[in-house]
Amino acid sequence: MAVVVHPADIQDRDGAKLVLETIRHRYSRLRKIWADGGYAGQLIEWVRRLRPRRRIELEIVNRSPVARGFEVLPHRWKVERTFGWLGRCRRLSKDYEETTTSGEAHIKWAMVHLMTRRLVKKTPF
Repeated sequence: MAVVVHPADIQDRDGAKLVLETIRHRYSRLRKIWADGGYAGQLIEWVRRLRPRRRIELEIVNRSPVARGFEVLPHRWKVERTFGWLGRCRRLSKDYEETTTSGEAHIKWAMVHLMTRRLVKKTPF
């Protein structure tokens, strides 16, 4: 949907604002975003005000307070799985990029490659 690569000195919550600004009006059917506990706080209200009409809800997926050790969180595994797929791309396995725009381009290229390979597997010839 959207990719924003930012320097490491920008907190994730502020980086989320950069991503959401880019998709603000592009995806009018977007209604809910799931995020982990690091995105709680003022960002929830900021997302609520992002679009006056057709509001977006930011739902924080927290760990169970009684859980011990590793716990699979609902919806969070989708993000982690996608990061795993991207990590298999040699160019994205380490941070080789000098500019954020080239980093964004390589992420988009990796996802296009992943999706086209999956489409080819499903196409009956």
